[in-house]
Parts: sequence; structure tokens; C-alpha cells
Amino acid sequence: MSRRLRKHELAGLTPTQLSALSTIEHTGPVRLGDLAAAERIAPSTLTRLVSVLEERGYVRRGPVPGDARASLVTATDVGHQALERIRRETTSLLADSLMTLPAEQLTALAAALPALEQLADAKPAGAGGQPGLAVPRGAAAEPG
Repeated sequence: MSRRLRKHELAGLTPTQLSALSTIEHTGPVRLGDLAAAERIAPSTLTRLVSVLEERGYVRRGPVPGDARASLVTATDVGHQALERIRRETTSLLADSLMTLPAEQLTALAAALPALEQLADAKPAGAGGQPGLAVPRGAAAEPG
């Protein structure tokens, strides 16, 4: 299912570029170093990736007040529109796929949603959590 959802045209973006653009949109203006950490990619790789997004008009760089060496990256209107279109298309593809399932399978999926949300909210390895260990929404992780 995941492959089918990713097959549609992604505004000319690779999955890594799309992920970075989505993170930029979600977090708001972000420093390149913080974005590299969030995306778990090397700063030099991220710099090239952001340059491509900037050339295509999806993001813009601006100065960080008080730090001439750093820059903030912000999603442009074009970037917001591309992400919204991708989300609409993905939602439509998923809805069409769900309509092909029998009622008992839809009921089973609905029952599994809380567990799936917990997995989606789990901290990735190296982010202070253990791999595969989900922290329920609203709960604090116990110190390890």
C-alpha cells in the first residue's frame, strides 16, 4: 500500500526532499543544522537538498537574527501548495483503496487505529527512545 501511495507524482520531489519540505512546513522557519538533525541526514547532504528545494521555489533561506553564519529555511507558498496537493492526492488514493475492502476488514482497521497511532508516535532509535518502543500520547518516557 505504501508503494502505491508513493507512486503518484510528487511535484518532482524525491521522498527525502518531500520529507524535508514537510518538516520545514510543520516546524516553521528552521535552521539548517536543526533540519539535518530532524531528517537524520548529514548537514552537507541537507545543504544540497535545500538548494534544490530553493531552486524549485519550494523554500527560501533567510538570515538568523544575530548569527551571520546561520540561515533559516521557510516553506514558500509554492511549497505549501505542493504539499497540500500531494496530501489531497494521497488521501484520495487511500480512500479509494479503503472502499474496496469488505465491512469486516474496515472494522478491523478501525479497531487497530489506536495501536497504529501509538506506533506512528513512537520515538525513533537514537532520539532518546528505544527502537520499537512507543510512548503513548500524553505520557512521558521514563528515564532509561
